[in-house]
Amino acid sequence: MPRGPVLSGEEKAQIWAGLKRGETLDELACRLGRSFSGVRYVAYQRGYVAPRGGQHSGFRLSAAERDEIAVAVAAGDSLRSIAARLGRAPSTISREVRRNGGTAYRAVAAQAATERRARRPKPAKLAVNIRLRDAVAAMLKMRWSPEQIAQRLAVEFPDDAEMRVSAETIYQSLFIQGRGALRKELASCLRTGRATRRPRARSHGPGPIPDLVSISERPAEVEDRAVPGHWEGDLIMGASQRSAVATLVERSTRYTLLCALPAGHSAPAVRDALAAKIGDLPASLRRTLTWDRGGEMAQHVNFSVDTGVQVYFCDPHSPWQRGTNENTNGLLRQYLPKSSDLSRYDQTQLDAIADELNGRPRKTLNWLNPAERLAQLLQ
Repeated sequence: MPRGPVLSGEEKAQIWAGLKRGETLDELACRLGRSFSGVRYVAYQRGYVAPRGGQHSGFRLSAAERDEIAVAVAAGDSLRSIAARLGRAPSTISREVRRNGGTAYRAVAAQAATERRARRPKPAKLAVNIRLRDAVAAMLKMRWSPEQIAQRLAVEFPDDAEMRVSAETIYQSLFIQGRGALRKELASCLRTGRATRRPRARSHGPGPIPDLVSISERPAEVEDRAVPGHWEGDLIMGASQRSAVATLVERSTRYTLLCALPAGHSAPAVRDALAAKIGDLPASLRRTLTWDRGGEMAQHVNFSVDTGVQVYFCDPHSPWQRGTNENTNGLLRQYLPKSSDLSRYDQTQLDAIADELNGRPRKTLNWLNPAERLAQLLQ
């Protein structure tokens, strides 16, 4: 198979088009007659983020349209009539005229300014704004997601336009070579721990439960999340399923509790650990618990007697029925990897992990964090 030193621009375009269609790197290498490593390098150096094309977008005004705008503005036509004649939104014409001279609008100057603004590559915002870069890096070290960082910056710096950055810009600074304003090792702070965007499938197996109460019998008030005290729970397993940590998430606030299981994850051990943890909560936060059909909750009746918390179980193969907990368990894998021995984490360490997670701003909470939201409800 031929191995050219550099792939042509056309070959690179075919690689990105093939990846978009779902072709594998092996298939692309065979079709292009190139080495697998050469094809992989093209994708990997951009973190599997396809580059933007350089062609003129139909959403942007063309040079001919700018000529018509200049003539119409000089004739004193209204912006709305110009927009109707060109088949454009009035806001598009208004913005174009306003930022290119107003009543002194000139088509040649406007086209030149547009081309100048469109030149690439531009200096990365995080590369030139040191204060913003340091703030983003600090939040990444706290394991916040790029979306959480972008939205939280708007909350913390409402009047400072320089302290704004999109989640996509943060991802590109971490993933794309040449735009790495953030240190490469910070990519390990992302929840996936990866330097590329790739999906990861997860599975979860059900277990038998005696005397279970189905989720269909759960009170209606649980669904709207207006009343705190309704929890979802599960186990996250360690290497070879030999160790586990119990997780509890409050549905209304997304507040998370973790329970160490030093005695293993048998039904009695899980019952005792959960009862001890939930027993520390105020009575107003002890209402219901929704669990998957794992055998670790076989003693749910005893648990309910000890705590006053009624346990409801999801339908078989329906983890989405406790989706808040599923999502939280995914976040916790950043701290508690599947390949690790979870028995080495004591309760103090797990409480510290939960505190950090409860300090992260959440989109669903209007960028408050779970601890802040819980404090609001308790007040």
